[in-house]
Amino acid sequence: MNAMLARFSRRASAASDVASDGASDAGSGSPGTASGAPDKQASTALAKARPWLLLTPILLFLAILCAAALVVLRMSFGTQGNEWHGFTLQNYADLLDGYFVKSLWLTLKLAFQSMICAVLLAIPVALAMARTKSRLARRLLLAGVLLPLLVNLLLQGYGWLIILGPAGLLNHALLGSGLVERPVMWLYREHGVLLGLIQTAFPLAVLPLSSAMRAVSSSYEEAAATLGATRWQTLRHVLLPLAMPGLVSGALLVFAYNASAFAVPLLLGGRRVPMLAVLVHDQVAPLLNWPAASASGVVLMIATLTVMALSQRLVRRTQRLAEESHA
Repeated sequence: MNAMLARFSRRASAASDVASDGASDAGSGSPGTASGAPDKQASTALAKARPWLLLTPILLFLAILCAAALVVLRMSFGTQGNEWHGFTLQNYADLLDGYFVKSLWLTLKLAFQSMICAVLLAIPVALAMARTKSRLARRLLLAGVLLPLLVNLLLQGYGWLIILGPAGLLNHALLGSGLVERPVMWLYREHGVLLGLIQTAFPLAVLPLSSAMRAVSSSYEEAAATLGATRWQTLRHVLLPLAMPGLVSGALLVFAYNASAFAVPLLLGGRRVPMLAVLVHDQVAPLLNWPAASASGVVLMIATLTVMALSQRLVRRTQRLAEESHA
């Protein structure tokens, strides 16, 4: 009996020792848990702030652009010689002149025409870049598309002067083929400026469309071909609708780029094709009328953004109606 009591007392003392050790471990671990909570909060805050740190350069760039736009907006309400202290609406009232309205309409028209032509020309090139299997061929196509972006606009303009001049390469080819009897006047005409605008903005239409087409799986085209669709039907009803975001992005880039074009209209159109950027240059350089030039720039920016917003809204509505009809 005494042996059993001794054994029981030893077990009870061992259990109490284990419990005291656990309590001491728990007491020593509580400060670690309390200190781990701030570390976890700090790591969470750092993880949330990391994307904003990566976006800091582009945010700074956009802030500079917004500041420049605000400066131009403020200057548009000034007076000549007193740009920062005067305030008047006469600069905008002067824009109701027929010459300015004609220049604005011509700018938007040429930008829209060049957008349509550039997108139509970009579709086969983008399709070839997206579907070609050869890496070398894809790189050569990409280099050819990017070439206009690597050459200065002045050099491209002078090249068009050589091509489109009365004794240029194009007129020599037309005269040699017998299609015309006398040289065609391409320079200082709207169609000459249009050719230059299409060529300089062509890469802006190809690159987004090519990326969008590359993201479309070729299985859709195979399925359409299995159902008896021709290549034209597959392109029109399958590939282009799926690549519509890239198509719209490229079209809007071309429109915005050409609406503010200056070097090409000045070289190929001169003063006979008075696009709005050329008019702004004339107000700044010879006349030194900064407020009037700023007002013209503000109106051009608002008109361009309005047309782009309306176009994007129209495209979205068309896509929604097409989805509803298919459903």
